[in-house]
Amino acid sequence: MTASLLVVRAHPLCAETPSEQLVRPLTPADSVYVRSNFDTPVLGPDHRIVVGGAVDTPLTFPVSALGAMPQHAVVMTLECAGNSRLGMTPVPPGEPWGFGAVSTTVWSGVPLCMVLERVGIHDEAVELLAVAADHGPRDDAEGDVRFARSLPIDVAMHPDTLIATHMAGAPLTPLHGAPARLIVPGWYGMASVKWLASLEVLTTPFTGYFQRKRYVYDTGADVQAVTTARVKSVITSPIEGTHCPREILVRGWAWSGADAITRVEIGVNLGNGETWRDADLGTAASRYAWTPFTLPLVLPLSTAAAGPVILRSRATDATGATQPEEIIWNRLGYGNNAIRECRIHVTM
Repeated sequence: MTASLLVVRAHPLCAETPSEQLVRPLTPADSVYVRSNFDTPVLGPDHRIVVGGAVDTPLTFPVSALGAMPQHAVVMTLECAGNSRLGMTPVPPGEPWGFGAVSTTVWSGVPLCMVLERVGIHDEAVELLAVAADHGPRDDAEGDVRFARSLPIDVAMHPDTLIATHMAGAPLTPLHGAPARLIVPGWYGMASVKWLASLEVLTTPFTGYFQRKRYVYDTGADVQAVTTARVKSVITSPIEGTHCPREILVRGWAWSGADAITRVEIGVNLGNGETWRDADLGTAASRYAWTPFTLPLVLPLSTAAAGPVILRSRATDATGATQPEEIIWNRLGYGNNAIRECRIHVTM
């Protein structure tokens, strides 16, 4: 573990936000999780982004030009699609993410739609392909693979989808995508392409490596691309495995890429069956940021001799989607939003 991150792989770096930092509404900048597929490219201030494909006027511009354009900020909870992979049985291959590949911070930059409006998108356009500067070999692919993902045109044109140059009010660090990256609210992190090198407007769907071979839900019977973040919640206090007094305040966060959180329930199991109670919902910092929840509990004295208390949180969003008891297992271990246990011990 570094001073600010829990490293799950050193090279290329993949690191979680430590649990003690997840209690904060905004994650400290040096604790925002890091996901890398290849070595971190070193791109200078003269780095240029190429925009082309099915457009009227192809464009190449230096990242520095973004600073002269109107700026926009979005508070967003960003989660890696592989977060909670270790909670699946059997554990699929991939980065051994625990439960900390999620962070909330302020991203700022230029709305992507402003750039796309300047080049003029053709009517037959269906997707926007974002290509990164990072690349390297893969065991299941031939030659050099560059990281690239596509977005539907309507998502690319949403006013809150950004070409971000800043995080938490400071310029992006190399590990977080400097000098420019995409930020796609509501989608898992793979859509927020780091180290942005080019944008290409497509008239047919993209079928590249990270669109069809990785970041897909492969259940054996079906394969679907990973897109919006599933409804999920986490209890941040009390902390798993700790000893607590009888009177506690259960706290945590709930989020969903599809819509606002409308309900969080807390399951309490004292060893004789589980009961569910509605938690109080606080106000999210934005539509795209996690929603705080709290529930005060007074546990009976007999609990102290009855073994651990099991707490669970279950979130529901405005679409009606609710966290499942068990995730549908998929070969690559993406999208685990199953209800998670938090075991505590009661002290007198």
